[in-house]
Amino acid sequence: MIYSTNMEFIADLHIHSKYARATSPKMNLAELDRFAQDKGITLMGTGDFTHPDYFAEIEEQLEPAEPGLYKLKKDFQLPMISGELPTKTRFILSSEISSIYTREGRGRRIHTLFYLPSLAAAAKFNQLLEKNGANLRSDGRPIVGLDVRKIVDLALTADSRALIIPAHIWTPWFSMFGSKSGFNSIQECFGEYTKQIFAVETGLSSDPLMNWRVSQLDSVALISNSDSHSLERIGREANIFNTELSYDGVVAALKNNTPEKFVATLEYFPEEGRYHFDGHRQCRVCWSPEKTRKNRGICSVCGKPVTIGVLNRLDKLADRGLAEIPLREVQIGVVSGKTTGNRIPFVNLITLDTLLAQARGVVGVKTQTVKKIYEHLIREVGSELYILLKAPLAEIGAASDDRVLKSIKRMREQKFWIEPGYDGEYGKVQIFSAKEQKAL
Repeated sequence: MIYSTNMEFIADLHIHSKYARATSPKMNLAELDRFAQDKGITLMGTGDFTHPDYFAEIEEQLEPAEPGLYKLKKDFQLPMISGELPTKTRFILSSEISSIYTREGRGRRIHTLFYLPSLAAAAKFNQLLEKNGANLRSDGRPIVGLDVRKIVDLALTADSRALIIPAHIWTPWFSMFGSKSGFNSIQECFGEYTKQIFAVETGLSSDPLMNWRVSQLDSVALISNSDSHSLERIGREANIFNTELSYDGVVAALKNNTPEKFVATLEYFPEEGRYHFDGHRQCRVCWSPEKTRKNRGICSVCGKPVTIGVLNRLDKLADRGLAEIPLREVQIGVVSGKTTGNRIPFVNLITLDTLLAQARGVVGVKTQTVKKIYEHLIREVGSELYILLKAPLAEIGAASDDRVLKSIKRMREQKFWIEPGYDGEYGKVQIFSAKEQKAL
């Protein structure tokens, strides 16, 4: 399986609970506990510990495990696809906060991830937020009218070991570098607290290769998480660590930011992300940065400014070209990843349910056809990330058929097409040619 004696484990540190808007009602601790292990994830963020009702569930259902981490009490455990009870899943106390405020005459909307090493520290942080006017019950990801620097101060007051990570840093509307309401540097956003920011989340619409073009990010770890609102999407981006399974172990791996402890990140193909290109979803206008510049940023259908996506915004802050980043291939399981110098390697993946839907020629990943094949593969071969990263093709072929095997093989070889996502619309993956699709 994907676990090893040297404490290598996969972590998805950013998800949301059922108390967050537009989130599945199944996003609860018991379901996360079992889904994580079926996915191949050892360490999960709880998400949304700032919500009073969810925090009460966390206090009731979790118990201490390794230092600073928690596990689900046995009375609340649900069986995995294999029928066994999960035993390996651990939780780290996490929450995302939306800061909406005005600084220097401009509206700012910044999403930031906060992690704390104990229930007592999380409870104190929640109390401090409420004392400063936050309505924590309104949403699992609360909207707080405080400067992000003030919220960082409150987190560090609650516990000096608080971990603060800017979320999906390039997303147009709500992020540190967002084209609509962000800043141009970490220092500009966090000021005197910049030294507390030693990791940033790159988001679904960018990958490390893109971020390596921005030299100000050389000093921080680039992490990737699913930001999932449903069980099926957890692990679509994640991190591989080779360190002590503890709160301090993860923090130290991020601070040191070397491949010996922070092994790799697992990435969407950035074109799949909802904000990779520029455009207008309602007008069906999807543009590359070059085409946006050619049209002076004005939609050719409605005449209003288009939403500037991640690739375009990153181009504006980049001080390196791709030609300045000599890549080399590294082996992660049986899949080749990419890195340069001493940077953390990364692997781009397509989720297993997407590959199965393509293999069966069905529309949507939630069909019964996909569900049955998915569960069969998990039972016969192993967790989803093991199948995508490490399982021998012969082992996969013995448990499936030629079409399923071909879809996974093509993902590993990166032989497919993606129609880029834009303005909130996910990109569309095409594993098989039009002729092959017709045959399916």
